[in-house]
Amino acid sequence: MAKKVVATLKKADAGKAYTKIIKSVKSPKTGAYTFREEIVPADQVQEFLASNK
Repeated sequence: MAKKVVATLKKADAGKAYTKIIKSVKSPKTGAYTFREEIVPADQVQEFLASNK
């Protein structure tokens, strides 16, 4: 799946403007950590990391 995403982003040289972020999120129910992966525009990285999604 990752290869497909990367290939799609490279089509119009737009892939350079995006960043893949992997954020660990603690579950309030179980206390276990899960990982959330998302591809966001490079200028919105700090906003995404600051948010509690």
